[in-house]
Amino acid sequence: MCIVERRTVFRLPDARSGVLAGIAAGVVSTVAQVALWLVFTDAFPDILFRDARLAAAIVLGRDVLPPPASFDMVVMLVSTVVHFALSIAYAVVLTAGLGSLGIGASIVAGAAFGVALFVINMYGFTAAFPWFAAARDAITVAAHVVFGVTAAAVYHALSARRPPRAEE
Repeated sequence: MCIVERRTVFRLPDARSGVLAGIAAGVVSTVAQVALWLVFTDAFPDILFRDARLAAAIVLGRDVLPPPASFDMVVMLVSTVVHFALSIAYAVVLTAGLGSLGIGASIVAGAAFGVALFVINMYGFTAAFPWFAAARDAITVAAHVVFGVTAAAVYHALSARRPPRAEE
């Protein structure tokens, strides 16, 4: 008589990998957005300064909104902190839902998450922060998709290094 023991292997969300995925996705999506601005608009760097003011206004209030859309060190620092805090929070939410998905499914989920994040940020949050309506464009959609895909891919790569836990 042969007894076969079955074990289900699963992965618990890895918060450290989620945080690192958020930081990586925040950097990569920003680089992608800047590259797209450079290729498809003639508004750089003004558009960067405008978007920095939009983000900084969440913390500093409407007084920092353009015009002028010019460089301001405080605005840039505050907007960077806001950007990465949100990037980490969003990536942790995304990665908590990835579970044991393979890389392909994770990337598809990340892209869908990026589109959903764009809709939530640019249409939902404008109830509280109406100035974000100015950033509703195809480049911002693309940057959000890049964010989701990068967060999912980095999380998958980092969490794959952890051994799975067996459910008994």
